[in-house]
Amino acid sequence: MTTPSTLRLPPGPWPTVFECLCAHFPSVTRAQWTARFERGRVLDAQHHALTLSHPYAVGLTVHYFREVEDEPRIPFSETVLHVDEHLVVADKPHFLPVTPAGRFVRETLLARLQERLGNAELVPLHRIDRGTAGLVLFSANRDSRSAYQALFRSGAVHKTYEAIAAPLPALSLPHRRASRIVRGEPFFRMCEAQGVANAVTLIEAMEVLDSGADAPRARFRLKPITGHKHQLRVHMMALGAPIEGDTFYPDLDESVLPQARAAGDWRAPHDDYSRPLQLLARALGFIDPLSAEPRRFESKLHLQ
Repeated sequence: MTTPSTLRLPPGPWPTVFECLCAHFPSVTRAQWTARFERGRVLDAQHHALTLSHPYAVGLTVHYFREVEDEPRIPFSETVLHVDEHLVVADKPHFLPVTPAGRFVRETLLARLQERLGNAELVPLHRIDRGTAGLVLFSANRDSRSAYQALFRSGAVHKTYEAIAAPLPALSLPHRRASRIVRGEPFFRMCEAQGVANAVTLIEAMEVLDSGADAPRARFRLKPITGHKHQLRVHMMALGAPIEGDTFYPDLDESVLPQARAAGDWRAPHDDYSRPLQLLARALGFIDPLSAEPRRFESKLHLQ
């Protein structure tokens, strides 16, 4: 069971929906779009299958099922920690995307949970990076979805992460890192810049690991006050302790640099499963908007 993607057709000169989709998604071949139409994988707003000759109309709502040939299998399993009428909470393994993107469609946490739980209404309430492991909350009921989404928009969900990186003996901990994070180069990386801070992270020491080793390691507790892309990774890098296993920061690992996709999305062409990013979404806490009771969920996973 997979959920289709949705597109409102943009203005253009196309005679058919088929021609519009071919032009709008140049990375998908005409043969692939033809096969999708013929197999009933392109639908109108009422979820009726469209034909190849269906006339184009600006603003028309089209549902389509993304498909990827030779989609790689992610050899790690998610764990469902909690299910009720309104929420599903899962532990996501490293390397598994939360939602379809790039070369991953079925190999995503969302698709796996929809099939496993038989609920096509599942929607993630927040996201974590593909390389990050740990907690992800899903709305299981469209009637209560907006109440939980409002918690995340207002910053009322308290998030706690763990990370392994080099120790920071010269830094007084706990430390509050506040900086301005903007898009960097290449486009999928972020960087700190001059200006008013828009990203804040509280960094706490947990323990020093392998203190006698040539390259000592430490475990940190990270509490993001804001939620910018790659915020924890950029802040730890800026302090001189990039998170272990990070192939983006401080220096991009050229061995995993692919061609940028036409849609502006980046996905590594291969993964080194022996070197996961040592970042874990450990805990989430909030006051339930329906019951007004405090709720807290904690990951069962552990960093190595």
